[in-house]
Amino acid sequence: QVQLAESGGGSVQAGGSLRLSCTASADPYNTRRMRMAWFRQAPGKDREVVAAISATGDNTYYHRSVRGRFTISQDNAKKTVYLQMNNLEPEDTAMYLCAAGTMWYGGMWYDLKNFGYWTQGTQVTVSS
Repeated sequence: QVQLAESGGGSVQAGGSLRLSCTASADPYNTRRMRMAWFRQAPGKDREVVAAISATGDNTYYHRSVRGRFTISQDNAKKTVYLQMNNLEPEDTAMYLCAAGTMWYGGMWYDLKNFGYWTQGTQVTVSS
């Protein structure tokens, strides 16, 4: 089993920054295999991957809309993943969810279906 706990989020003006954190608790076997990601979902829109990082940290993926502004990183010792969000835009307003995955069900490794563990989400609101 994997349990996730997130923190961060809040309200900020356009151009500001926020940092999200997500800590995973799992047995050593799953911890070694665990990829993590941040997704977001705005009202009336599909859930989309914002950024993802592989279990080793060697590979990352960013949604095209956040490249150059957001950075995903992880502390393997603490099994914590961070999402540093800079130069935030009103379009970034959404519920942000941390996700973890240990299995692969096809497609790209950062696809939603490859993440089986989720947090409730934290709201990020960016005002213009």
